[in-house]
Amino acid sequence: MCQGASMALEIVCKRSAFKHGVKEADIFWAFNTAKYDRLVEGFENKYLLLGFNTRGNLLEVMYNDLGEDKVSVFHAMPCRNALRSLLKRER
Repeated sequence: MCQGASMALEIVCKRSAFKHGVKEADIFWAFNTAKYDRLVEGFENKYLLLGFNTRGNLLEVMYNDLGEDKVSVFHAMPCRNALRSLLKRER
């Protein structure tokens, strides 16, 4: 597990967040550089965030909102091509 603060947001990472080799610092940086952050359609509390790691590579991060400025990250990996199109819609 990891815990950290990102712009007054407490980020808690479950062990599964590291399954694809993404480091704690990269997850935190993705929140600081988020270009897309939305509720996943069809879910009540599952969010998708697209942001950059500390080397400038795009990550996909999935998390649950725990309230009171706290989130629980359960998935993080290099962004798949299928999700990159979401960034074009944000412009």
